[in-house]
Amino acid sequence: MIFVNYKTFEEGSGQKAISLTKILEEVAHASQVKIIPVVQTIDAEAVIAATTLEIWIQHVDPLSYGAHTGWTLPDEAAKIGVSGVFLNHSEHKFDSFDALYTANEKAMSANLKTLIFAGSLDELKKIAELAPTYVAYEPPELVGSTTTSVARAQPEIISKASEIATSSGEPLIVGAGVSSMEDVKKSLELGAVGVAVATAVVKATDPKAKLTELTEGFK
Repeated sequence: MIFVNYKTFEEGSGQKAISLTKILEEVAHASQVKIIPVVQTIDAEAVIAATTLEIWIQHVDPLSYGAHTGWTLPDEAAKIGVSGVFLNHSEHKFDSFDALYTANEKAMSANLKTLIFAGSLDELKKIAELAPTYVAYEPPELVGSTTTSVARAQPEIISKASEIATSSGEPLIVGAGVSSMEDVKKSLELGAVGVAVATAVVKATDPKAKLTELTEGFK
């Protein structure tokens, strides 16, 4: 599986988010690889209406209904058809482990799948205890890299991350600089079930060609 994080890139915002999702859907059907767009909350409802793909958002907050301004509620995300959510991405980390725990609990109670990111093996061990749908290892220093990837720079760490995920019964996703078929293939060989990408696809000159190349790593 491939998670494609649209972040707040212009190429993945508004009407462009819908157009990009249609490309992802075409590649998913052609390759039979599960591809999940991870969109901005503000775009989620429109994107969901335009595709048959499972749509995730990039964050929810550890809150229920009440006097809160400027937050994203898991229950409301679920109501508009969102299927899952990223939590604790290096670009939007929680201030405390308790807040992460609560966000994961509230999201899963709203029937949202969760993928929790860890930037180190120690953090991954703690996150695995929360029993999310997926755990992800993504070294922060390589996020957004266009010169190397986690699969090339830290293959031995992916193997250790896989051992942690396997022992806790959660599928492992890896990311950070993943940009080639070889990156995907190596990640899977080391124990991951999928990858998380962003820049490589969303800002590609030809997103369809780049995503198609990445799916070749699953063969």
